Amino acid sequence: MSKVIVITGASSGIGAALAELLARRGDSVVLAARREAELHRVAVACGPHALPVVADVTVRDDVQRVVRSAIERFGHIDVWVNNAGRGITRMPTAITDADIDDMVRINVKSVLYGMQEVLPHFQERGSGQVINISSMLGRMPMAPMRAAYSAAKHMVNSLTANFRTEVRATHPGIQFSLVSPGVVQTDFGNNALHGGPDSRTFPNSQTVDEVAAVIAGVIDSRAGDVYTRAQGKQMVLDYFASDEPGS
Repeated sequence: MSKVIVITGASSGIGAALAELLARRGDSVVLAARREAELHRVAVACGPHALPVVADVTVRDDVQRVVRSAIERFGHIDVWVNNAGRGITRMPTAITDADIDDMVRINVKSVLYGMQEVLPHFQERGSGQVINISSMLGRMPMAPMRAAYSAAKHMVNSLTANFRTEVRATHPGIQFSLVSPGVVQTDFGNNALHGGPDSRTFPNSQTVDEVAAVIAGVIDSRAGDVYTRAQGKQMVLDYFASDEPGS
């Protein structure tokens, strides 16, 4: 059965690839991002069942507008994918107040707003799913130059788990899922605050299509916690099995 799926950060990268994959299989997609021209190009590629909504999801009013627009166009929302985010390249000893503020605003508040603003709609319907796109760095703080980003993703992981526990007690039909990719072949590195290495140059990186396929699978399975690589969970277990992780 086709679903109505909201995707933030949908103008490029993982979000765009996911939108096109879901549209091809017959789902309706609501695409949210700041960059209007890029967003509309993705919407055209997705076809007539795509709704582009230019929005900054670090602004709560904009997130509320995305919710309203989706319901006005399609009548309801089945799945909300919090995919928007940004990296940073700065060693932990050099992190500034502004760096932390930016990482929390972009990577944490956008996720919190999405969960909080779509939740009343899901509660009214008695069903729904939020999928938060985290990172392997949200599990293993193993890249010092990404320290502030890693910390933000750890907060996303905690919020996801705690939303799931709270909401499940009264609305068991609502699921909060977490997806943890590793390095993905996108502009993430190029667009990181303070610049950074191109993510495409890292070994063992995944394509956006590979990651999008995993996220689509989470929509189908409603699994709570998924890694985009089969060995992801074992990597985390091995990391913390060390007496001094990350050393």
